Amino acid sequence: MLVIKLQAQYVGSDPDYIKCTKKECKKYEDNGKCVVNTCSASLRFHVINIRTDIEFVFFAGGFDTPCILTRANPVNFANPKQPLYGHLSSIDSTGTSMRLTWVSGDKEPQQVQYGDRKRQTSEVTTFTQDDMCSSVLPSPAKDFGWHDPGFIHSAVMTGLQPSSIFSYRYGSDSVGWSDEFQFRTPPAGGSDELNFLVYGDMGKAPLDASVEHYIEPGSLSVIGALTDEVDSGNFDSIFHIGDLSYATGFLVEWDFFLQLINPVASQVSYMTAIGNHERDYVDSGSVYITPDSGGECGVPYETYFPMPTSGKDKPWYSIEQASVHFTIISTEHDWSENSEQYEWMKKDMASVDRSKTPWLIFMGHRPMYTSSDGLFNVDKNFVEAVEPLLLDNKVDLALFGHVHNYERTCAIYQGECKAMPTTDENGINTYDNNNYSAPVHAVIGMAGFTLDKFKTDVDNWSLSRVSKFGYVRGHATKEEIYFEFGMRVSSKTNQGIAQLKFA
Repeated sequence: MLVIKLQAQYVGSDPDYIKCTKKECKKYEDNGKCVVNTCSASLRFHVINIRTDIEFVFFAGGFDTPCILTRANPVNFANPKQPLYGHLSSIDSTGTSMRLTWVSGDKEPQQVQYGDRKRQTSEVTTFTQDDMCSSVLPSPAKDFGWHDPGFIHSAVMTGLQPSSIFSYRYGSDSVGWSDEFQFRTPPAGGSDELNFLVYGDMGKAPLDASVEHYIEPGSLSVIGALTDEVDSGNFDSIFHIGDLSYATGFLVEWDFFLQLINPVASQVSYMTAIGNHERDYVDSGSVYITPDSGGECGVPYETYFPMPTSGKDKPWYSIEQASVHFTIISTEHDWSENSEQYEWMKKDMASVDRSKTPWLIFMGHRPMYTSSDGLFNVDKNFVEAVEPLLLDNKVDLALFGHVHNYERTCAIYQGECKAMPTTDENGINTYDNNNYSAPVHAVIGMAGFTLDKFKTDVDNWSLSRVSKFGYVRGHATKEEIYFEFGMRVSSKTNQGIAQLKFA
């Protein structure tokens, strides 16, 4: 077996090795007869610039009892300081400023150059092994999965216009410059039309035959479909609601995730929510005492994805784009009544001007309703504390991840359907929100991780269930908001199903 960092391939994956097509004699008898043959294999690894040297190791015995047979000399990158993996995010609801965050091996400030000769200098940060969590048992992040993240650069591009296209590049003369990209600013809050994409639980998968500790099999097809959507120029922003990379303490995998999303996150605002695989760990202040973050405790997430939050380790915020107010929370931090986050949710949703942004969408990672079995899928305490806020503030749609499928409810409160949609000749479910009754909930954690099955005996509040990889498209105006499940059905064709409309 050959291994590179956390990637490994069995040499038996090369059929020529099994057949011993490439044979070499290592020992001959005196009469010239070969008595010891070896068979060689050729393996191909997908390698990205992770700033540190890479070493290839040939070993036997598997992962539990590895025995190193031979190892190659370390291979280094030509430019370990190269600026890479730039991704965009909104800092407010005006559409006139955008944050660009990228990774480099260089600690000196760099620049983003954009528009008509404008430029901004980056602020530089990083995190260390000491910032990771551990416990009685060693954690991947701190003890055996650590990888130096280099330096994370962030700069805010100002003086922009909403719903407009600008070009940019980032880097410096000393370390080099990125390619030139184009990005689209989102529409300003209070304007009319918004097109957005939303999903949860993506992760990543190798582009070779490697095995890894976590492989999210749907991530490649979904990112391909999302790239087509964004390349079309029809979408303004993306929301990824938790469980982003599934690095879970094996820090180099964040680089692979950033490289995976770069085709879309470099073009439109990529807004995120924190999930259990970013935050949860023993004695870390998480609501749930699980090892799910592998000791990351939210530090890499908040460093790589700076959102417009009020402070460190307070990953909740709101933002308005066109006719939609998005309230984005952390299900992993204290949401109990009278907690800081609870009071913020209450105040934020109560302050929404529905004449300006008539639609209110609530997002968090763990759901309130699901028809899939699983430990901690639904926390009744979370439902009891937060669901009344959704009803009181007339939330139209609540979106969650964590469960790896797509499921949509009726307009529901306390487990009971308060309204059912009408269905037109095209199969579109429609709610008349002039007669508001309760929020509709949807689980959308189907962007990459292995899919979850549904129970056979589902409740009557479950109106739509799809166990396929995909994402959600949203289109909002001040008169109506429309959603559909999007998925890749061929190499260049995306399909929409499970359609929903509020009017």
